[in-house]
Formats: sequence, structure tokens, C-alpha cells
Amino acid sequence: MLSVAVVGSGPSGVYTAQALLRQSSVPDVRVHVLDRLPAPYGLVRYGVAPDHEKIKSLQNSLRAVLEDERVTFVGNVGVGGPDGLSPARLAELYHAVVYCVGASADRSLEVPGEGLPGSYSATRFVSWYSAHPDVGADSFARDALEARSAVVIGVGNVAVDVARILARGADELRRTDVPRAALGALERSRVREVHIVGRRGPSGARFTTKELRELGALPGARVSGDPAELALDPAYSGAAGPAGAPAPPAVVRRNLEVLRGWAAGGGAVDDASHRTPGDASGRASGGAVRRVRLRFFLRPAELLERDGRVAGVRFARTAPDGTGGIRDTGVYEDIPAGLVLRAVGYRGVELPGLPFDPVRGTVPHTAGRVLRNGVPSPGEYVAGWIKRGPTGVIGSNLSCAKETVASLLADAPALALRPTADDPPAVLRSWGLRPVEWGGWLAIERAEAELGRSLGRGPVKIPDWPGLLAAARDENR
Repeated sequence: MLSVAVVGSGPSGVYTAQALLRQSSVPDVRVHVLDRLPAPYGLVRYGVAPDHEKIKSLQNSLRAVLEDERVTFVGNVGVGGPDGLSPARLAELYHAVVYCVGASADRSLEVPGEGLPGSYSATRFVSWYSAHPDVGADSFARDALEARSAVVIGVGNVAVDVARILARGADELRRTDVPRAALGALERSRVREVHIVGRRGPSGARFTTKELRELGALPGARVSGDPAELALDPAYSGAAGPAGAPAPPAVVRRNLEVLRGWAAGGGAVDDASHRTPGDASGRASGGAVRRVRLRFFLRPAELLERDGRVAGVRFARTAPDGTGGIRDTGVYEDIPAGLVLRAVGYRGVELPGLPFDPVRGTVPHTAGRVLRNGVPSPGEYVAGWIKRGPTGVIGSNLSCAKETVASLLADAPALALRPTADDPPAVLRSWGLRPVEWGGWLAIERAEAELGRSLGRGPVKIPDWPGLLAAARDENR
């Protein structure tokens, strides 16, 4: 029997387990999927926006893998860090270990004022409304949502997600699994204007057309772009780009069409079938219009301060440089805002005990084999963002996992000679850890369903460590 630990139960980890189950060269394989959290699914549970039900339904296919009799979920077991299990000790229990720990740190703006109260990473905001237990239920409830205007810096899908949540009415989120405290804070939110700002033009944005169109379908919201800014982009205006430059990809052309429609239509909501009852301007009954403004060719230069809090962002105006890049124009613009969210990318975090490339934010590897001092380390592998960096979509993890598993299987004859533990969870308990296995996760699911029923809603996430662990220990209720 080949015994493999997969560290991380998000898509990359579960796809790695799935690839191990589907291979035929090693007929007898056992996979333990470990996670620091007592709940599985990683980014799908704690990163996908609550109103993206179709994407969140991916949990069903991940669940099918974790329920396979050859797979054991082992939650509440951290690896690395001061309180975690060291990679060296974990390696004592299995023939091989595959690290699928993602890229959990956000990139900073590195501008003055970034640390002011009211300035946050989009990662923290997403974790809050997704009930990640590390963040806490009330971290945005006190004052951040008192702002009338918010600036989201970045033009990728995460930026669009957080802007959409800020501009979406709480009544629409009530049918999702948003935790109780977050829903209440969003219901009381005073945010009425959201600026999504990018330093390049619209053809350089990273959002998908589906995400972009969803902004225009928000009940009670109006979306607009600045025609003058949009026209600066050669791809938007149809002007010739740099010599020999290829035509924009299809997704860029579709995005530009959406933006042209908003610019021409004055920013009105473009899909009446998605509105709640209200007037044709996008005003929801009983509520003020929320405005979402997409801004381009603005580079953040400084976060402004008033009374010890963020009061806005000073942007440097940029323009195309004729070679596919941008240049500063020497012109500045201030956008007032009491809430600033940066969504400018992620990077991997070093896992103590594993080698790490601080420039790339990844673990050095060859085809998924971890390299120590340039040499493959027997029995250690990586997959997902910690392997390739924060690129691609959820489905990109499939081919990434298959490549790593192919390397592992090629090494399997030598790996199978290594000693392992007969019952790794029992060994973990003997070491003082308290693993949460699949029955504990099912108990959490039942507790969240019960919480939702008590609130007149569907399942509602438990947002804190004590609540999750208490529910997990009550497996037999």
C-alpha cells in the first residue's frame, strides 16, 4: 500500500487526491487529506463569494473525492509554524507528502498611508464575509462600513467580487451562507459609492466578462466608466497598438463591449430581470442607489489621512507609453474614501521546514518534486499555487495536480520501501493534536444547518474557532 498525505483540502489538494485514486500503476493507495482548518474545501468555502452559488457548488465534486473509502479527511492539523507539525515529522508517517497550501498572503501597495485604519486587504474582507475563523466575526462591523465611499484598488475578479458585495443589498445576501454578524454589518453599511481602480487601461484588466456583467445586474446599483479614460486604451478605441502586437484576446474584446455599453448608456443597470422592485434608474425600493465606478489609468501614490483614519487615495494619472506599457503623466487625482481595499494579487507564504523562493513566492520544484539545495527531496511534492504561483482559475489545478502525481508515481517503487505509520491520525493524537475527521465535518454541517433554520435562512456558516470545534466534537447528535 502506498500511503500519501496531501496538505490542503482546497481544489489543488482534492484534485491531487483524485489523481492518485484514478491512476492505475499503484493499485493500492491510501490518501489522507490534511488541513489546518476543521472544515474542508479551502478557497471554495472561504474565498468564493457567497452569491456565486454555481462556483460554490464545486464543493459537491470535491466532496465526492473526500468521501471515497480510500481517502481520510484530517482537519484541525496545521503543518509548519510555531504550533504546527513540522514537515520532517509529518514525513515519518507517510511514504510521500504533497503540499497544496496555496498562496494566502496579499500583495501590498507599498505606498505611504497603507497602514491607516480603514485600509485593508481584499483578502481580509473576503475572509470576513466568508466566515474564515482566523478573521473574526466583527472585524469589519465597527467602523469600516460607516464610510460613504469605498475604493477598491485592482481590476481582477477579486476586486469585482468585493465591490459587488459592497454594492449588493443585504436582502439578496440573506439567502446565502454569509455569517450572521457580517450580514448585519452589511445591512447597516453606509457605503453608497464604490470605485474600482486600475493603473492600466481596460484591456489590461484581469476580470472575466461574467464577473464584469454581474456588476451591471445588481439590483439598486448603477455602473459607469469614464469615457475619456476608456478612450485612452488603444484596444478600446480601436487604434493600432504597438507594431506587431497581436489582437486582444476574446475575453478582452468582450469586456470592452460591456464597458462601451455602460459608457454609452450612462451607467444604468443593464439587466432588468435581475432587479428587485424599484424604478428604472436602478433604485431599489426603500433604498438609495449605489454607484459603482470603474476607473482606469490611475496608479495609487498615497493614502490620505484625516483624524487618524484613511480619508481617500491620491492617484497618479498614467497613460499608454506606445510600447504596451504605461507612463506617469505628472497629473494627480484624489478620490475621497473612508474604506480602501487593495486587491492587487496574492503571494505564497513560507512554510517552515520547506525550502522557499521569496522572489517567486513558491517552493522550488521540478515537475512537482520539491528541491532542497537544487536536488529532489525524496517523498516531498507540491501542487497548486505554492507550486506555480497564484495564476489560473480553479480548473487550472487539475493539470497541475496530474503533473505532480505523475512524478510521485514514478518515484513510488522507492518510496514504498520507506517506513510509515499504520494509523497516522492516532499518532497525531498521541502527539497532542486533536484531528477533526469526516464525521466531525459532517457535525459542523449539521450545526450550520441548524443555525440557519433558527434564523429563518438556509445553512449559515459558523465564523469562529470555538464554534467550529465545539460543533465538530458533537459528532453523534
